Amino acid sequence: MGGLTAALVLRDLGCEVDVFERSTAELEGRGAGIALHPITVRYFEQHRPPDLAGVVVELPWLRFLDRGGAVRYEERMNYRVSSWNTLYRNLLAAFDPGRYHLGCEMVGLDQDPDRATVRFAGGGTAAADLVVCADGISSRARAILQPRAKLRYAGYVAWRGVVPEWELTRSTAERLGDAITYHLTDRGHILLYPIPGRAGETAPGRRLQSFVWYRNYAEGGELEDLLTDRTGARRGSSVPPGWLRGEHAAWAREYAAAHFPPPAAEVVAGTRDPFVQVVFDAAVDRMAFGRICLIGDGAVSVRPHAAAGTAKACADAWALGAALRKAEGDAVAALEAWEGPQLELGHALLERARWMGDGSQFRRDWTPGDPRLRFGLYEPGDAVFPSGDAQGGWDRAEREPVRRPEAEECGPRR
Repeated sequence: MGGLTAALVLRDLGCEVDVFERSTAELEGRGAGIALHPITVRYFEQHRPPDLAGVVVELPWLRFLDRGGAVRYEERMNYRVSSWNTLYRNLLAAFDPGRYHLGCEMVGLDQDPDRATVRFAGGGTAAADLVVCADGISSRARAILQPRAKLRYAGYVAWRGVVPEWELTRSTAERLGDAITYHLTDRGHILLYPIPGRAGETAPGRRLQSFVWYRNYAEGGELEDLLTDRTGARRGSSVPPGWLRGEHAAWAREYAAAHFPPPAAEVVAGTRDPFVQVVFDAAVDRMAFGRICLIGDGAVSVRPHAAAGTAKACADAWALGAALRKAEGDAVAALEAWEGPQLELGHALLERARWMGDGSQFRRDWTPGDPRLRFGLYEPGDAVFPSGDAQGGWDRAEREPVRRPEAEECGPRR
């Protein structure tokens, strides 16, 4: 997401941009949802008609349920969400297909005063004035440029999955259809929200209901067992849909039925192929290296609780474009000016997301309605949109809470 945003921003600035993707096929987000920040959809708002109804789902409520399913707390909040697949498809459609190269796994980086060069598996290379490394949480570029910046296990994993809304009972679909819905458990929390359907459908009844359930796993045997897939292979940081062992999926459904509110339990039970992602974080102390830079999760990987990881990647991309414009195309000078503010932003977000995650999973001190728990990139709550019909907007409205009783071949490229 950060790589495509950077590619589009720099292309529109007048740069000749090629994207080299290590995957041999177009990417698939496994049904994962994304809570949006204004900067996440900035490209769409500036380059397409203002109606974002085909990209986002607008959810006017933040809601906490008790164990029985009654509303414990709710607040008018107006978040917007989408799916990873929907955003990716729309960004990719705006880029030049002939400059998007699949099957290009980066294995090395070199540079001299005039050019930077990327080396690919198989022997191909690409040289450029500027190389932007947006290769995610398991970044090869970070390992090369900042080898001491290791991923740190947070102590818990995220169970995830989706169910078509039309497969849910009417009561569950209605209870979950207009909100980011939370339930706090004794070992973490679950949140649920609708996202666009497989083909981008955003109308109620045609969407997907998604869940993210954070649960603690002891490092070692317990985590190793969860990450051992149905073939006996040990996965590194996630077990994708269809690869979890049957006993783990069955346990999750049984646990949800015994501990979650009925709407949440129904969503977990109805998920055909749940998957798990290990929660890590990591941070570099440099993002700029001459003509090469790290952005997004490749630089600072944050826990998901602030719902700002994708926003941070997009912010890196937009700031890079602004710095390059101000430096009149001097890549080295642009990166020198760009690095400090983006490092500061990333480190501040990292600490806030750590505080949020530890509060849910270990301190157990989350309080429904605490404004510090609101989604945001620059500060809690700056991911709240003005109410309306998903027509965009940049100013945050204050709202009072309502309380209730309980593949091309890689080769030389410019």
